[in-house]
Amino acid sequence: MTKSDTEAHQQCVQRFIDLANAIKNEGIDVNVVSGGLMSASALYASYLVGGNSGGLTPSGVDKVAAVYKRELERIQKIKKSDSGT
Repeated sequence: MTKSDTEAHQQCVQRFIDLANAIKNEGIDVNVVSGGLMSASALYASYLVGGNSGGLTPSGVDKVAAVYKRELERIQKIKKSDSGT
């Protein structure tokens, strides 16, 4: 990603976190908020890959799941580095 892409990505992440926190502060359980964000992300990823009318093939599901896995691994690596472990 270019610097502007990285900045836009960080801004998007922060906006989603702010929205999640606002929903949590409305009294919605954090597990429900997290699940809702995950479902919304999965729906959006399906739209991005499959278009309005198309669904994902099993290999498409695997590809999207692999992207999520890599992102989780990347975030965990950063969290461990930040905590000094």
